[in-house]
Amino acid sequence: MKTRDASSSHLHAHRAGDASHHHFTEGRRQSILGWAVLLTLGFALIEALAGFWSNSLALISDAGHMVTDASALGLALLAQIIAKRPPSAKHSFGFGRAEALAAFINALAMLAVVGWISFEAIQRFTTPEPVKGEAVFAVALIGLVINLIVAWVLSHDQKSVSTKAALVHVLGDLLGSVAALVAGAVVYFTGWLRIDPLLSLLVSALILKSTFGVLRESYHFLMEGVPHHIDYLQVGEDLAAVSGVLSVHDLHVWEMAPDQPALIGHVEIEKMGEWPKVLRAIKTMLLEKHGIDHVTLQAELPSMTEGD
Repeated sequence: MKTRDASSSHLHAHRAGDASHHHFTEGRRQSILGWAVLLTLGFALIEALAGFWSNSLALISDAGHMVTDASALGLALLAQIIAKRPPSAKHSFGFGRAEALAAFINALAMLAVVGWISFEAIQRFTTPEPVKGEAVFAVALIGLVINLIVAWVLSHDQKSVSTKAALVHVLGDLLGSVAALVAGAVVYFTGWLRIDPLLSLLVSALILKSTFGVLRESYHFLMEGVPHHIDYLQVGEDLAAVSGVLSVHDLHVWEMAPDQPALIGHVEIEKMGEWPKVLRAIKTMLLEKHGIDHVTLQAELPSMTEGD
């Protein structure tokens, strides 16, 4: 007996003339994220233990970063698995937005980590605590190498917004490893303890910039904003300029999934018999000039829109 999702599969099918893309994500290399999660989470545990043993805020904050990185990578991996699911009777657009949702959650988690680091750093400025500089230096050096490997692995998959967000986490943690490395060296050779919280604050400030960028991008996508590379007003003007089109209204442009722009709207035309020809011209123009191939338009005669 067929399930409702199976029996509705024909409703999601694309025929000749329809959009060329699918409503689900294909070809993502999930093994990349899998290895990155294992490397990051494994060393985060080691670094956290070393940080508490050496009493280094820079090392503890870097360990916190790596735990957040592991969570970010895990969410990105989960999002990619979900995004590969085809459309269903309850989710006709598929699950492409799962990646943007994961990116948004990751960015919020990073803000929380930065807030905690900043609070602890301010406390240590007023009351410096002893730090085992040589242990901090050694562990931070290993952490730097791990982060470089993970960043290199993630750089091979930049089509996914969630992977980009995870890479932001890893790059931020790479800066954290450098800061911990410098903090360990300074404490060991000079005994100046305030370098530990100072560098923690510096790294937090650098990470904020990247984190806000991810928040803006994922929020814009989740709120169905017009893709950044598409000029909404120009699209409207180009539609109105197509031969046979009198006017355009109720026009919407958004992304159903990353790099999959879609357009819906109402087009007023002179004669309904000319609609097939006009529609072909519109689709050709939208694809060539704006890269939009998922187009749904409703044709209307002037008499149908007089009450609008």
